[in-house]
Amino acid sequence: MGKVLQEYVLGDMAARYVENEERQVGLLLYPAECPADWTLQKQAALDPLVQVKLTGDIYQGAYAPGHTLRMGESAKKLVLERQELEEDGGQIVIRTILKDSRGYSAQHCLIWKKGAPYVRMKTSYKNESDKKITLELLSSFSLQGITPYAPGDAYDRLALHRLRSRWSEEGKLESRSFEDLQLNPSWAHYGVRCERFGSIGSMPVSGYFPFAAIEDRERHVFWGAQLATPSSWQMEIYREDDNVGFSGGIADREFGHWKKDLKPGEELAAPEAIVSAAHTKSLDVFTNRLTAAGKEALEHGPECERELPIIFNEYCTTWGCPSEKNIRAILDVIRDKGFSYFVIDCGWYKEEGVPWDVSMGDYNVSKELFPHGLEQTVAAIREAGMKAGVWFEIENVGEQSKAYGNTGHLLRRDGQTLTTSRRRFWDMNDAWVQDYLDKKVIGLLKTYGFSYMKVDYNDEIGIGCDGCESLGEGLRRNMLAVYAFFEKARREVPGLVLENCASGGHRLEPGFLARSSMSSFSDAHECEEIPLIAANLHRALLPQQSQIWAVIRKTDSLKRIAYSISNTFLGRMCISGDVTELTEGQWDLITRGMAFYKKLASVIRNGQSYIYNDSVTYLHHPEGWQAVVRVGESGEAFALFHVFDGALPERIAVPLPEGCPAVIADVYSDTEETAVVEDGMICYAPKENRKAAAFYFRGQ
Repeated sequence: MGKVLQEYVLGDMAARYVENEERQVGLLLYPAECPADWTLQKQAALDPLVQVKLTGDIYQGAYAPGHTLRMGESAKKLVLERQELEEDGGQIVIRTILKDSRGYSAQHCLIWKKGAPYVRMKTSYKNESDKKITLELLSSFSLQGITPYAPGDAYDRLALHRLRSRWSEEGKLESRSFEDLQLNPSWAHYGVRCERFGSIGSMPVSGYFPFAAIEDRERHVFWGAQLATPSSWQMEIYREDDNVGFSGGIADREFGHWKKDLKPGEELAAPEAIVSAAHTKSLDVFTNRLTAAGKEALEHGPECERELPIIFNEYCTTWGCPSEKNIRAILDVIRDKGFSYFVIDCGWYKEEGVPWDVSMGDYNVSKELFPHGLEQTVAAIREAGMKAGVWFEIENVGEQSKAYGNTGHLLRRDGQTLTTSRRRFWDMNDAWVQDYLDKKVIGLLKTYGFSYMKVDYNDEIGIGCDGCESLGEGLRRNMLAVYAFFEKARREVPGLVLENCASGGHRLEPGFLARSSMSSFSDAHECEEIPLIAANLHRALLPQQSQIWAVIRKTDSLKRIAYSISNTFLGRMCISGDVTELTEGQWDLITRGMAFYKKLASVIRNGQSYIYNDSVTYLHHPEGWQAVVRVGESGEAFALFHVFDGALPERIAVPLPEGCPAVIADVYSDTEETAVVEDGMICYAPKENRKAAAFYFRGQ
């Protein structure tokens, strides 16, 4: 794999750059406490630091075409020009500049903030020649040398972890061995093995989250990455020999219908990657290293978000038909109960007889629902002690809206207006559209004094749109303009709390998360599987950004209410439902749960989660149990148990994690529940199925 070019210690990680005789450069990231063993017997060619493919260049052979564009002529022609180290206060930047003799260059940046358990990687490619070139692949990151702790092909010790995603089933963990994925090299070390996967379209968390981790199960070392991207992306595990390459970036021409022209002097930057390596037996500990990167953006977020305030959203109360009358009735009930935000969800704009989900786009306040406009309703929300929020679906227009016919400003594919069964899509790079949304969206926020905006997105562009040299590039540019609109809204409305939603959780990627205060975790609002989905998402985003709904119905038993309220302890509490029709006993249990949530807030905000379950396989009809233990940073923790259907366990025992206090200071459930700590385990004996119990731990 070459000789050592340079090695840098970055906290508890080490980055080793190597070069071969051709001066190609590769990168291995590994835990500093587990030095890579370069004396191991391996047949391993160098895997380049930047994976790129230009049209017209030679493809990798060995049956690669159609499966991967990695390791072709374009990547191998990039050779080292120089490497630069820059230290600025608490940050280290390592720039590796690579040159192609034909007049092209690539720059790979590794950025480490002192104390961080992750690095950020950025890659750009520049055309310094005198003729146009066309890219069809560009990686954000590329690691090699996995695993440096075993000779040969590391048979029966490597596993790939991914998070699968479907609507209302987000974040399901998939762990598979390299053997199962046919990622071991052949007997002849010939024939490319590649697992290329990702998501295509404008919902970057559809199919998979932009995350992957590789585990050496014997050495207990993980390598993993997240991509910050609003559009089509891919990751690849690649090998021909004993070396394993791991890369990701823009979905390429074969996978994502993407190619990009660069004129002389032009440069393209791939999406940012968050990358880490760690020595641990726990996938949960490892993923927490990646999600920790989200805290950087939150440091500059709205001050009102610091204590993780509770949200009330009226959607599951009015079902898309909010009005001045029913909102006032809700406010009469929930005032003084501890809510900080009141969100007016979809439908505030709809005309009589037209459903909310086919009329978005015009955004004129409904005169039937709000005969006095929104002024008095917003004033009533404020008078009740809450900040007012409002729902928009900014990028889409419904088939019953006037905007639907404004085809000159909507996205097109193959020359035709891009249309799904109910929606069309604004061209977000169109200056007219930008001006229109400035007035309709940002203007409305300013006019009525909204300080919270829920941004929904309920359809999918797919492979891309016209307007650029490829459909995939049209999609990429359109989605970058969406990022820009989020940023503009926050600039124009100081202190704005942004909720990122896309049919629930289809945009839970680092880029959207960095531009918003929180995100909808899922659309599984009233389902038994909520705690399973909510716990899964701890591996993808910070719990303090994961908004979880407790929808309370007047027919709910106290056991069901406690179950629903307990779910929200896994993230940000949002309540909806039949709140104007609940009994005093039901409200008492809810308000006790809200007080318990506030007690847990510091642990939700800063902590480490450990997820245990009884091999629950089918989310929508779960059987068994789940326990989540979250350990805070200030001597506090909580354990949350959910028991589903199936045989009732006599006792559930899960390990007491390192740093977890052993004293139970408070309990939340609908009945008196107890847990004990013994022999290093937290033990709970459930008495019923479909039951939740939460235990708050505090040091003595």
